[in-house]
Amino acid sequence: MLHLINCRIVFALLTVLAVFLLATKVQAAKHTNVILIMTDDQGGWDYGFKGNRHLSTPNLDTMAANGARLSRFYVSPVCTPTRANLMTGRYNYRTRAIDTYIGRAMLEPAEVTIAEALAPAGYRTGIFGKWHLGDSYPLRPQDQGFQEVLVHRGGGIGQPSDPPEGAGKYTNPVLFHNGEKKQMHGYCTDIYFDHAMKFIEQNESQDKPTFMYIATNAPHGPFDDVPEDLRKKYQAMDLTDAYGLDLNPKRKNEKQFDKTSRVFSMIENIDQNIGKLFQHLKQIDALDNTLVLFLNDNGPNGPRYVGEHRGSKGSVNEGGIRSVLIAHWPSQLKAGTVNPTIAAHYDLFPTILAATGVDKPKGLQLDGVNVLPLLKDNADQWPERSLFLQWHRGDEPQPRTNAAVVTQDYKMTFSKPNEPGKLFHLQNDPAERQDLAGAETKLASNLTEQYNTWFRDVSSTRPDNYAPPRIHIGNPKEETTVLTRQDWRYSGPKGKGWTSDARGQWLVTIEQTGPYDIKVLFGTEKAQSSVEMTVQVGHDLFHAEIPAGRTEHVFPNVTLHAGEQTIDVKIVEGKLERGPKMVYITQKSQESSAP
Repeated sequence: MLHLINCRIVFALLTVLAVFLLATKVQAAKHTNVILIMTDDQGGWDYGFKGNRHLSTPNLDTMAANGARLSRFYVSPVCTPTRANLMTGRYNYRTRAIDTYIGRAMLEPAEVTIAEALAPAGYRTGIFGKWHLGDSYPLRPQDQGFQEVLVHRGGGIGQPSDPPEGAGKYTNPVLFHNGEKKQMHGYCTDIYFDHAMKFIEQNESQDKPTFMYIATNAPHGPFDDVPEDLRKKYQAMDLTDAYGLDLNPKRKNEKQFDKTSRVFSMIENIDQNIGKLFQHLKQIDALDNTLVLFLNDNGPNGPRYVGEHRGSKGSVNEGGIRSVLIAHWPSQLKAGTVNPTIAAHYDLFPTILAATGVDKPKGLQLDGVNVLPLLKDNADQWPERSLFLQWHRGDEPQPRTNAAVVTQDYKMTFSKPNEPGKLFHLQNDPAERQDLAGAETKLASNLTEQYNTWFRDVSSTRPDNYAPPRIHIGNPKEETTVLTRQDWRYSGPKGKGWTSDARGQWLVTIEQTGPYDIKVLFGTEKAQSSVEMTVQVGHDLFHAEIPAGRTEHVFPNVTLHAGEQTIDVKIVEGKLERGPKMVYITQKSQESSAP
């Protein structure tokens, strides 16, 4: 009898212990973290697991082996369009972010980002690295739902939006932490991952779910500042056959090999940080409840291996618009799952919502679909769909220009508006060399009409659909607005671009009439002769004669008037007429401006 009682006591204790352990496990996994990682200009085959024999990516190879992936995943041909699609779950032509510079790399503030969707559900949101959707209020990541922000400006370190003291440095860069300019120490990719790991560790310690977006600017150029030990490793390799189908043999020279060795060193450094991240997730016991997604933003930045395809960044050939998509989530995804169903960057927004259980914001219309069933490989009745991708230079998208319609088997591409499209069977012709449009007229006509319908739809999303967003000046959330060549608009025959003699204008909204300081940085080197400067803000005109030997000039306590304005700065130095390097506009309080 006593033995029976003891057995019952032991059984009861074991039951209590089991319930406790189960409750503890549920408690530990009560939230889902999401880490979204995207590299810049790393092509879709710059990975060991994709057959690249020269590049070492052991940690990404392990991530792919232990996770699930979509083997036909598509992105836009260049940076900003991909980022707009990714952040909003909508075609970038709906978002006004249509190009990479001259004011076209700015996301319409009314668009809802994935961070804005997750934050109200209690998620701590962070971005580390490259945003490329606007540098000034209300376009910054902190204005679009991100609570922790560590980024560079513009499209990359080394571009005209860099602060002067940054000087294009990947090592010890000048970055912006929650809007404050900071001198950092270390290599940029290492810095992003280190801060991201601290961010999720802090959130886990407070039992708060995390969404963080790690967007490296590597392996985008410039290429002079790369991890030296890795550069030497790849420079010692024979890279003669590290390229795609279309590389002219004459380009296989030491200069090309040197650039490739630098790109590869940047990629392996990213891979090393991926390894550190996964190790950190294990240490803080967050690996099982964290969905880690990895992709690249477009094709490779130059000729490189793209499997049996062709094309690179900027092209709508497969090499220019294919990415990997690796999803690692031990508690939910079966290791080694590979699904060949087509999907695209705008699908990740609804997929992340599904993974986190967060409802879509009311009234938000998404173009993407939840591809979690594909990653779980349980989507037997997946409907047929077409993917639409397009990009080209210019102030406004033109129909049937560098565009593609992709289906599961076929692809229709368009080069110019007045030229017929080309049809390819991707399974039989992965290099897109045999045009079937003449033989498959019905299919070619159908895909062309699908494209036409899509273009009309995205082009009519809102009134004045392709008008660029305006930078706001005089808002309390940004004391000083910095205007750079990244966001200026076309102004005259020399206004387009970033050349030393270029000139442009900025479209702004002055929120409050009042006194402002306007500082114009007209060069990092001292002027050799006197400089004549004119600043026009709407109808207000300010003029100065500046002696030689200066690099900047300040117009103090000038009155700017509220409303939509255009800012134009003209600098005349000898026979050269050009725009400034940067313009800083700071709102002054009425008291501080009083005489």
